Amino acid sequence: MMKQMLFTNWHAMRWIRLVSGLLLVVGSWQMHDIWLGAAAGLLLFQAITNTGCCGSGACQIPGSSPHKKPETKSEPLHEVVE
Repeated sequence: MMKQMLFTNWHAMRWIRLVSGLLLVVGSWQMHDIWLGAAAGLLLFQAITNTGCCGSGACQIPGSSPHKKPETKSEPLHEVVE
């Protein structure tokens, strides 16, 4: 299962996170910056595990079924005369 999660479903956002994380790791190593390293770790974790709002579909709105039509009750319209 872990092998399948790591090697499948690589899309553009996942590659962007991976490259950004690797660049931030190099930058944090050169500048000896722990906070930059923490941000790099977060991006690398998201890239490897495919987590985050963009990649995992967590923010996706479920679509309606094309076979079900919503029931609507329409009342007759009345003319208002003043």
